[in-house]
Amino acid sequence: MLVEFEQLPEEARLWIYQSNRPFTEQELEEIKPSIENFLTTWTVHGADLLAGYLIKYKRFIIIGLNQDLNKASGCSIDASVRFIQELEKKYGVDLMDKMNVTFKQGEFIAYKPLTDFKLMAKNKSVSGNTVVFNNLVVNKADFEENWEVPASESWHSRFIK
Repeated sequence: MLVEFEQLPEEARLWIYQSNRPFTEQELEEIKPSIENFLTTWTVHGADLLAGYLIKYKRFIIIGLNQDLNKASGCSIDASVRFIQELEKKYGVDLMDKMNVTFKQGEFIAYKPLTDFKLMAKNKSVSGNTVVFNNLVVNKADFEENWEVPASESWHSRFIK
């Protein structure tokens, strides 16, 4: 069952998928109804799941699940992963690789392999003040408070000297 992301409770579980490139406007016009269709029919053992989504910066797909109604199981999570993999294949993007870092450089959103980000930190090209996207947040409240933060306040801080 699809709901507006804003209607999800603070404890709603989140999955964040970052794209290795921004989606075009045309791609977004196709992707949004695909996500809505998937979430409308997303179930756990035949029972509806109450879910919503956001697309941020034309690059992040955030799926939220209200677990008060029903919790996701292995099968329903697998279904969502297959859906994301279909998007990857259709649009030629990488949404599943967690070994990449996305951060802001001014108004520009940069996407780098973790090894490059570490090198940039070593060379002082990024600092503790660099705004990073912490895709390890687990619920909506955490997302709203700790997703877009200075590197010094995220797991990225281990690379900043």
